[in-house]
Amino acid sequence: MIDLAKVDELARKLTELVPPGLKEARADLEQNFKATLQAGLNRLELVTREEFDVQRAVLLRTREKLEALEKRLAELEARGGSPDTSAH
Repeated sequence: MIDLAKVDELARKLTELVPPGLKEARADLEQNFKATLQAGLNRLELVTREEFDVQRAVLLRTREKLEALEKRLAELEARGGSPDTSAH
């Protein structure tokens, strides 16, 4: 989710950079800046930090399971056996 307060703040800062001769158009420019920033950020398909952390944890657990399975397979192969395919 995009933090709209940060977008508003950035649009305000951009508006402050407008030359003094265009101050009358300031409100209009600020709205255009906000709309452009929001559209650009939406196209990036960003995720929240919380969503990122959840996916990171899932990936970590998956990696740990994969490493355990690889170790077990290596042990079985070292003993000259094959994985037990009858135990489903």
